Formats: sequence, C-alpha cells, structure tokens
Amino acid sequence: MDSLTQITLGAAIGEVVLGKKAGNRAMLWGAIAGTFPDLDIMANFVTDQVSALAYHRAFTHSILFAVVVPLGMGLLVYRLYGGREGPWPKDGKVSLLTGWLFFFLAVFLGSSLMPLEINNVGGIALMVSTAMIAFPLIVYLREKVRKTPSVNENPSWWGWMQLFFWAILTHPLLDACTTYGTQLFEPFSTLRIAWNVVSVADPLYTIPFLVCLILASRQIRGSHKRLRYNWAGILISSAYLLLCTSFFWYANQRLTATLEKENITATRQVVGPTILNNILWQGTAETPTSFYTGQYSLLDKEPFFKLKEVPKNHHLVKDHWEDRDVKILRWFADGYFSVEQENDGTFRLNDLRYGQIEVPGKRPMPIFYFVLQEKEGQLQAVHVQQGPEDREASMSGLWERIMGE
Repeated sequence: MDSLTQITLGAAIGEVVLGKKAGNRAMLWGAIAGTFPDLDIMANFVTDQVSALAYHRAFTHSILFAVVVPLGMGLLVYRLYGGREGPWPKDGKVSLLTGWLFFFLAVFLGSSLMPLEINNVGGIALMVSTAMIAFPLIVYLREKVRKTPSVNENPSWWGWMQLFFWAILTHPLLDACTTYGTQLFEPFSTLRIAWNVVSVADPLYTIPFLVCLILASRQIRGSHKRLRYNWAGILISSAYLLLCTSFFWYANQRLTATLEKENITATRQVVGPTILNNILWQGTAETPTSFYTGQYSLLDKEPFFKLKEVPKNHHLVKDHWEDRDVKILRWFADGYFSVEQENDGTFRLNDLRYGQIEVPGKRPMPIFYFVLQEKEGQLQAVHVQQGPEDREASMSGLWERIMGE
C-alpha cells in the first residue's frame, strides 16, 4: 500500500513489540522499518523501466528479506544507543560501515538470485543499502549532539531484531492484500501473491489507524491508554480488511453471475477494488480470444458488471514472445493483457487487470500500459505509463461511477 499506511503500520507494530521499554523510539524505528521494503523504488534511478517494474515488490518485499535484514539492523540500532553486547565493535562509525556492507551484500546477493532478468543489480543494491543506512546514520549524529539523555530504555539487540522482523514482515503481508500483490518468495520464485481485497491506497484503512497511533504516541510510555489506542488502530484496520474481504467475495460472485447472464464462458477471472475505495470493483474475465472487462459498484441498481469485450491480439507480438521485455511484461500482467499496433509502428501492451479510465473525447486509457518498439531485433519498452494521464477528468469520472448507475 502507500507509504503513509506502511509507516503507520510499522510504527504500531514497533509499539507492540518494544513500546513498554523504548517508548516513542519503538514507534520511530517501527515506522522506519515499515519503509524499508519500499526502498526498492531506488531502482528507478539506476536501471531501465522494465527492470524497475519487475524489481518493485520483489526481493525487498520477501520473507527472506524480513529475516536477514533485522539481523544487522537490530544489532546496529542497539549499538547506536550504547549497547555493548553482540559481535560488532562498540564504536558507532565502525558499526555503520559494517552495517552498510552487510545490507549491500544481502540486497545484492538476494537480488542477483531473482529468476527475472534485472539489469544493474549492483547499482540497485548500492542505492537501496545506502538509503537504508541513512536512517541509523541520522540517529547516530543526533545522539552525538544530544545534550539531554533519553529516558527510554535500550532493549537488548534481540529485542530490536524482533521489532525489525515484525515491522518489515507485515509490510509485504499487507501489500499482498492489494490488487498489485507482492513476491513473498523471492529469490526462489516470482510468484506474486495478490488477494485483491483492498486498494493500494485507501483512506478508510489509513486515517483511523493513523489517528489512533497519534493518540497513542501522546500517552505515557507503558500506560494502559497508550496500549488501548495502539491496539484500537490495529483492530479497526484489521476489521476493515475483513469487511473488504467480504466485498471482494460478493464482487467476485457478481462477475460470475454477469458472465453466466451474458453466456460468456471464461477460463479465469479477476476482481479488485478501484483506487481509494472499496465500493467500485473492477472485473476482468478471459476467454480464448478476448477479455471482458468492466466495473460494478455496490451502489449500482443492477447487480451485474458492465462488461466490454477487448480482443487479445496476442498474435501481434508472437514473434517476440520470449524477448526479455515482453516476457517480463507478460509476467507482470499475469497474462491479462491486450496488444494494439500504433500507426508509428510501435505496439501498446495494455494490462487489463486494473481496467480502463474513460476520459471524454479520448480512447479508453488502461491504468497500466507499455509502449514497445523494435530495436536490434527485439521489442523493447520505451514507455511505461502508470496511472491515467488526465487525472482530474478520470478522478471525477471515478467518483461518479462509485456512486452507482
């Protein structure tokens, strides 16, 4: 999900694990740990668009990453607050350098073993590990100039490792609830887990959770009120996920009923919420030659999806089926894609899982599409579009559609 949501979740988990001992320090480091998996966006600065697309929610969102990184980060944070146990030297500078090297090697080795062909893994590992070490570096400098000693305890390095493990692990688990999904089993498998029950950004999940977290942070360390506020945020957000899950099952049933009503025999289907809400659902069904895609609002008068047929046209790129970029984009779309040939000789590969944005006066625009051009005998992506180009018009249309027809 979005960064604010992951920061909120991480901070709440930090409070659960070490709040009684470390106070707001636990929330702070939980929030920081909650951002670590999304540091994979640093790949955008050092590699091509397709590699960055394949790397997002990959190794840094894996269970292995959640296990390995806390081994270094937990001990490093413990050292920075003056702890003496553990194998690293007590000096903060040496610990930071050792920590950076540990994170670089972990990210580099894990990313290098990923099955998909990712360009410039070394550059990606350098950027991600440097971004990771920046957080403890800032804390180290702050502790050096701090005049008033902290009243919070420095838990054991094992305690800090547990905080980082749970704060990092819950990040990809929450991402797995979205339509985008996450690759929990990298670098051993490219399988993307996507339960499709909540949007990648949903204020009804985030805002109550964030309010409860802020209220908890203002209470005395270890107090019952602090505990209650923090758990209230966790329970309310979890209950909302359960509500979204029930909506998912209902929407999936409505898509099945729509296909039966229109005599469409689909080989598979997928449904998921549209952005920022859990009322309007997108559905896509596959047949041997076409996709049927459309939306259904829980506020619609008729309990059926409004489907449109989209020809696959996969034959347009059959000669380039195993080209590196085409192969990765086919995997990314999970096979739910159509192909169009443009007048300039390029191809447009449309990811249909998230539907299309209807903008007056323009042809339907998929949320994700990729422009491919033949270079040196291979089709290569020259443009990756993520999100509608006409945002104001598309958001207006989205709100109208949420309210039902």
